[in-house]
Amino acid sequence: MRGEVTKSMNQGNASAQDETVVGETGKDAPVVCTNLMESVVEKGNLIAALRKVERNGGSPGIDGMTVEQLRDYLREHWPEIKGELLRGTYKPQPVKRVEIPKTGGGGKRLLGIPTVLDRFIQQAILQVLQEQWDGSFSDHSFGFRPKRSAHQAIDQALSYLRKGWRWVVDIDLEKFFDRVNHDKLMSLVKERVSDVRVLKLINRYLKSGAMIGNACLPTEEGTPQGGPLSPLLANLLLDQLDKELERRGHRFARYADDCNIYVRSKRAGQRVMAGVTRYLSQKLRLKVNELKSAVARPWERTFLGFTLLYSCKRTVSVKAVKRFKEEVRRQSRRTRGAAVAAVIAGLRKYLLGWKAYFGVCESRSTLKELDSWVRRRLRCYLWKQWGKSGYHELRRRGVSRDLAWNTAKSAHGPWRLSRSPALAFALPARYFASMGLPSLYERNK
Repeated sequence: MRGEVTKSMNQGNASAQDETVVGETGKDAPVVCTNLMESVVEKGNLIAALRKVERNGGSPGIDGMTVEQLRDYLREHWPEIKGELLRGTYKPQPVKRVEIPKTGGGGKRLLGIPTVLDRFIQQAILQVLQEQWDGSFSDHSFGFRPKRSAHQAIDQALSYLRKGWRWVVDIDLEKFFDRVNHDKLMSLVKERVSDVRVLKLINRYLKSGAMIGNACLPTEEGTPQGGPLSPLLANLLLDQLDKELERRGHRFARYADDCNIYVRSKRAGQRVMAGVTRYLSQKLRLKVNELKSAVARPWERTFLGFTLLYSCKRTVSVKAVKRFKEEVRRQSRRTRGAAVAAVIAGLRKYLLGWKAYFGVCESRSTLKELDSWVRRRLRCYLWKQWGKSGYHELRRRGVSRDLAWNTAKSAHGPWRLSRSPALAFALPARYFASMGLPSLYERNK
């Protein structure tokens, strides 16, 4: 099957050659790309894009096509689509507009889900542009870039604290992805791309519209979250902010639209906040969310899910702990009626992902407490399931007759009893570990 798709990708204008022209690659010299579309539709680039889209999965767009159907669709239709791309006549479909709750509450986040075909084409464009552009982006930018991560942004911030820069200008951009100015963004793209076909296609993606129910609404601003190109275009725009902060000599770390600038005093922070707010409004046409932005001590704020302590260590933020518990509660709610093994199997994936990100926390007691809390939650879940058979379940697990009887007849509720000696003995940590429950805390760290 893969060979058939590859053959299809080679058809249609097969004689076109890659004639990408690369300019200087210094930090201040943007790369200018001509005849870029030939690089986008090159066989190796397309295969990599297809694998990436299939690996990422995701929901169908407005046409209902699933990721699993994409390969067969390309086998039949790719020569025609490739011809449209090379002629500059391809027109993307509108995105499907969906709302998801923001992490930590505070309203809804709008997502624009492109069709899987458009995700594939965007991914192919992204791979070429990112390779050309990334080297000119700021070293202080860590989001959605190869070999860069949120952990590196946190490390950068901690390095400033250790050197005495102990006030932070925490900037939150109001609905950033929804309010990116298309004219400003496209002017920056034109500085780096001279291939008119690619310029038209990116502009069409920005203005492709959004389907809400049966109505297609125009998109006059914003880069829809959900498309592979959006993070790169966001970095292109915010690289202007990075370069301005560098020009002013500021110490900062930025991950996507989360930007923290570190200064030595509150007064200096207030001056920086005022100046950066003016710059964003006047030059980039972006608005700072005054309610969520502040000049404060780092240990009073949250950056990428962590709180940076006075001791120059990172710990999981209060908000992140709250979100963690909300998710565990959701997956272990009583109304599920599932066996505890099924609950643990579902929790396992979430806990391992959470640990991969927050496991670098240097406040190890937080991880130990969360481990204990998760086990208590599962004991509570089991106690509710046992119901009237609780006494016999405790006895079957070796709890003494008197202790089992007193626990079963207790007037206390399940949550209170979940930390009782009887349940701790009957359902120890090793019991949950034997069922595949991972531990967040590791003793050897």
